[in-house]
Amino acid sequence: MMVTFICILVIVLCGALVIINNVQAKGEKRIVTKDDIPEKVDAIIVLGAGVREDGTPSDILTDRLSTALDVLNLGVEGKLLLSGDHGREGYNEVGTMKDYILKNSDIKEKDIFLDHAGFSTYDSIYRAKDIFKVESAIIVTNEYHLPRALYLSEKLGIDAYGYTSDKREYYYMDAYKKREKIAQLKDFLFVNILKPKPKFLGDSIPVNTSDGRDTEG
Repeated sequence: MMVTFICILVIVLCGALVIINNVQAKGEKRIVTKDDIPEKVDAIIVLGAGVREDGTPSDILTDRLSTALDVLNLGVEGKLLLSGDHGREGYNEVGTMKDYILKNSDIKEKDIFLDHAGFSTYDSIYRAKDIFKVESAIIVTNEYHLPRALYLSEKLGIDAYGYTSDKREYYYMDAYKKREKIAQLKDFLFVNILKPKPKFLGDSIPVNTSDGRDTEG
């Protein structure tokens, strides 16, 4: 009995490792540098992260946002899609993200789209395709996070490339990387087998034909 249990456990663990390596490898192929970044996409998607109690972006989120501005400064043409958690009163990642962009650039508000229900990477990418009708994108987030976001994009029908936002050392990064492996396994199951819908969907707001100010919410 014990031998059978151990064999099953080994098979499950090996299967999980294969899945994680597959997600990582496929995603890594779509990470680009400034020398090979696309010139035009539907959207530059910035994935949210923590906001401090005073309403300012955490270091990780600050660097994701400043990297998105770096991408635009390289001459890339595309709308900004800021996706994050605005699911409770008093906590608004996307509002903080938009404030940062407006304070640090001359981007017009009509070109900044907010996804208030980006509660997870899966939800953010699913909604980018389903709600915002994004067909091509540059995804800006940290290097440890990009492979999963890019894997999801491929599976959900977005022609996406990734651009890393790491500009310094971050607290708890080792924990984030360990947690990411579990998230890679979860999202593999989501996008290939379970295929759940995000917590919220809604009417379409195509980034190519809509006004970003209508997403203020």
